[in-house]
Amino acid sequence: MFNVTTTTPDMKGISRIDSGSTHGWFVRAYKNGKTYSKLFSDGKWKGSDEALNAARQYRGVLLDRLVKVPTKVRGRRIVFRDSRNTTGMLGVSRSTKRTPTGVISESYAVTWRPEPGVQKCTSFSINKYGQDKAFKLAVAFRLKKLREIHGQSVARKLRDMMTEKGIAV
Repeated sequence: MFNVTTTTPDMKGISRIDSGSTHGWFVRAYKNGKTYSKLFSDGKWKGSDEALNAARQYRGVLLDRLVKVPTKVRGRRIVFRDSRNTTGMLGVSRSTKRTPTGVISESYAVTWRPEPGVQKCTSFSINKYGQDKAFKLAVAFRLKKLREIHGQSVARKLRDMMTEKGIAV
C-alpha cells in the first residue's frame, strides 16, 4: 500500500492512497473521539487532480461542520495497572541520584496529576527514613493525592489492590 501524506496546511487530514485497486485521496478529521472520513476515488472523479480538488473542498465543508459540533469534556482516565511498575503502586517509583559531589541518594519518588496537563512530584529519602518507612510514606502520600483528585473510591480501590498483592500500606 502506498500512502502519502503532506504536511502543508491545505493538505492537513488529506492523504493519497494507492493500494491494489484503490487509488484516490482520503480525507480524515476527528472530533470528540469520533473519526470522520471519506475517500475520493480517481475513477469516480475522472483523475487524480479532480479527486484532490473534491477532497480539499469536502475537507473545508467537514471542518466547518465539525466546528459547530460542541466539544465534549473528556473525563480523566484512571490507570490502575501497568506491567512496567515494579513497586506495586502506580505513581511511586524507586529513584537513585548522584549528587555533584558523587554521593548517591536513594528515594521513592511520587508523581500525580492534579489537573490535566500538570504533573507534580515529590520524594521520600531512603537514606533519611529507611527502605520500608520511605515506601510507606510515598504510598500514603500518593493515596492522599488520589483522594483529593478523584475521591475516596479510587484511593480505596488502589489500597485494596496493594493489600491483595501483599503490600502493606
